[in-house]
Formats: sequence, structure tokens, C-alpha cells
Amino acid sequence: MKNCSQPFQKKISILVVFLLCCLNLYAQKPPFYDDIQAFKKLDSNAYPAKNAILFVGSSSFTKWTDVVKYFPGYPIINRGFGGSSLTDLIRYAPQIIFPYNPKQILIYCGENDLAGSNTVTSKIVYDRFVQLYRMIRNRFSKASIAFVSMKPSPDRQHLRSKMEAGNKLIQQFLARQKNASFINIYPAMLLPNGRPMSHIFLSDSLHMNAKGYAIWQKIIKPYLLK
Repeated sequence: MKNCSQPFQKKISILVVFLLCCLNLYAQKPPFYDDIQAFKKLDSNAYPAKNAILFVGSSSFTKWTDVVKYFPGYPIINRGFGGSSLTDLIRYAPQIIFPYNPKQILIYCGENDLAGSNTVTSKIVYDRFVQLYRMIRNRFSKASIAFVSMKPSPDRQHLRSKMEAGNKLIQQFLARQKNASFINIYPAMLLPNGRPMSHIFLSDSLHMNAKGYAIWQKIIKPYLLK
């Protein structure tokens, strides 16, 4: 008599293999995959106009959810995603920078590169930024590109010397480029004794509150293109 359970067992085995493959693919999603998909969903609902000002980078931009209110009259797209490093911006540039054809790009990133590994130096942050800059410049020869300096967060005072050195390297590089700016918000966030202002940060001593963003607004606005 023919064993009817064998075809059934074969189907179960195929199903198990299929499910394991699906789980493996899910587990192998690249970092910030969900953030990028959320941006794509936003674009599918209402695609941003070209020739806008693109804010891209880590959580200091992500948490600036009302950035358009700080700069009325300026067409701003915010594509910051929290926790990202310059390597993540490089990875996702074809998806979160290139499609928008912006007239100006403001980058805030580098803090997480340094915080993520003791082996990352200010020179590595600089090299990563230069790679990203050249990717953007090769795509948009006339766009304005600006780097907002890494900020002096109280929670990251142990990285202060690396941040200051990285800022200086990037500033020197941008000074030699056309249509490029270094926006230095660092000194304005310090007390007279050189320590970071604690009252402009949230309780985590890392991310800014409205007072911190008000400082950024005054410094950044003169650099924005109408």
C-alpha cells in the first residue's frame, strides 16, 4: 500500500525551509532599513519638490521634527535617521540624497562614528566625510554642500578632542572646495568656562531641546539658499 504520508512530509519540509529562508532574510536586513522604507513611504504619499534644501544625518536632525518652522520660506526636506553614521549616509545616499535633486545639502553626522567604536579616529571620520562629499559632488556638480560641525554634547565629553580634531579637518577640507560651507555651531553651545551648556540639552545630555535648536537656527540660517 502506498505511503500517503511521504508527500505530506515533503511539503512540510519545503515549507519549513521556505520559512527559515524568510527569517534569515529578515534577520539580514541592513541597518536602518526600516527608516529608509519609512522615507520611501513618505515620498510615495507626497514626493518633495526638486531644488529643495536637504537635511541629512543623524539624530540631531531626526529630532528636529519642526525644522521647517525654524526656517519659514525655505523648502526643507528632513531625512535624518537617528543613530546613523557617515558610513550609513554613504550606503543610503542613492536612496535618501540623490533622488531629491536638492539645490543644497546640509549634513550633520560623525558623532556616532566616534561613539560606536574606540578604533574610529578623527581622521577616519574625516575620510568618511570626504568620501560622502565626493559622491554627492560627482552627482550634483553645482549643489551647495554644508557640514554642520559635531556638537559638544555633555554625554560625550570623553570624545571632545576627537570631535574637535574631526571638525577642524573637515573645515579645512571644505575651505578648499567650491559651493561648500562649514557651519560651526560648536562654540555657541559652550559656557564661558568651555563646558557644554547643560540647559540646551534633554535629560539624556545628548540630544537638544528647543533652546539648543534656537542656537542652531541663528547660525545655520545665513547659510541657507533661498
